[in-house]
Amino acid sequence: MNKAVWNVSAAVTIAAMMLFGIVFVISPSAAQARSAVAVEGAKFDTAGSMKDNLKTFIGKDVVIHLRSGKTLQGYLKSIGDHLIHLEKLAGRDFYDTLVRIEDITAIEAKFREMK
Repeated sequence: MNKAVWNVSAAVTIAAMMLFGIVFVISPSAAQARSAVAVEGAKFDTAGSMKDNLKTFIGKDVVIHLRSGKTLQGYLKSIGDHLIHLEKLAGRDFYDTLVRIEDITAIEAKFREMK
């Protein structure tokens, strides 16, 4: 084997070993240093109404499940007596929607995030 081929082989081997170290040794330890922490103010009240529970998430990203089976995701802008206003709908950045509170069957919201 000539010297040039050997140098290329050695360089490739060293690069592969470094990549292995980064991916399998450093990355898991960095990931383990992060942990899930509670999102401040996120809570559900099973004794409260749907409207009361929604109030907790004004200004936050929520997923709303409707009686029809449709799902909407957006930022909860405001809550009225019978309607909620979702803005910045997922997948439809320039759209907002009004939803009747009585048509909501479930709410999803972020309760934990990585720190």
